[in-house]
Amino acid sequence: MIERLQRLVAKDERFIIGLMSGTSADGIDAAAVRISGNHTSMKLEEIAFNTYDYPEGVKERIFHLFTEATAKEICHMNFLLGELFANAAIDIAKQAGIGRIDLIGSHGQTIYHIPKPIDKDYPIKSTLQIGESAVIAHKTGAITISDFRVADVAAGGLGAPLVPYTEFLLYSNASENIGLQNIGGIANITVIPKGASSEEIIAFDTGPGNMIIDYLVKKLFNYDYDDNGAIAARGVANSQILSHFMKDKYIQNRPPKTTGREYFGKDFSERFYAVCAESKLSNEDIIATATAFTAESIAYSIYNFVSCTISKLIIGGGGAYNITLLNELKERLPKITVMTQEETGRNSDSKEAVAFAILANEAVFGNVGNLPQVTGAECSKVLGKISL
Repeated sequence: MIERLQRLVAKDERFIIGLMSGTSADGIDAAAVRISGNHTSMKLEEIAFNTYDYPEGVKERIFHLFTEATAKEICHMNFLLGELFANAAIDIAKQAGIGRIDLIGSHGQTIYHIPKPIDKDYPIKSTLQIGESAVIAHKTGAITISDFRVADVAAGGLGAPLVPYTEFLLYSNASENIGLQNIGGIANITVIPKGASSEEIIAFDTGPGNMIIDYLVKKLFNYDYDDNGAIAARGVANSQILSHFMKDKYIQNRPPKTTGREYFGKDFSERFYAVCAESKLSNEDIIATATAFTAESIAYSIYNFVSCTISKLIIGGGGAYNITLLNELKERLPKITVMTQEETGRNSDSKEAVAFAILANEAVFGNVGNLPQVTGAECSKVLGKISL
């Protein structure tokens, strides 16, 4: 094993596949990249990206794991997702014209995340991602790094966000303060002050991204998401309800902090709906209010928890395609240039898959991948487990 890793790091460049399935479980994001060097000497070229839809019924089974799964169901889905992730890696390599895969970084699928002790029955932090890496390594023949979050949690951290370290490597700028706002199921921000070292990076989950919007759009319109924010655009956000939910304890808590489906999932979304329904909002007004909640929580976080003045906020993730949400952000952040990853020449969808390709590369070089000031960990850690 050691010899194989030594040969890998000795290469001038490595073809790496990054794999990711987010909190919305919309499918498997797969990015093929070419990387030379490591840490601040790293150079990266994104070659290909695709999102692979889950086979019929799989997404529903994943969502079932979030709430009431048996050990048998988790066991089966761990290996099934390993097969599907491996298939995605093989296909994206073909799409990219890569004759070999040197390394795979697979985030897997989070099925539960407990960043803070819940009660006496769950007195420690914990997290669980599935998508068996041994299956991925066997089917692809590539060294596979997985389970990136657990080392940070073991060191007392929240296990998230992990992408900020990779954003530091990709976006550091000597002349301006840059904000990177990802809007997936959950929304998270990374702020890179001009000329900053990695120890000066600010990052945390701002709150819900698309999660509540998607849930309510499915409930009220039977669509998977609000395409381009068209439904929200037909409604009017209710300011009183917005003010009510902005008092939520997670929104008000100072970083470091992270959240997920266990907090802003079904139960929270149903409470949000109940308050809106009690106020007799139309279905369009409910979606508009949920969309405004995401925008307001992001803007509140920037104004209250970011110590430097951001000149540019770059939006990534599925929320970058919600025009109404983008307009809501621009209205709340008039002194900041709000733009999408596409406007910088990058891809809004591929950012997190690329991030785990980078973290895999850092892991094989023995470089740390977490930022303790971001996650709250006691120390920096090399992230990931190796499967051959």
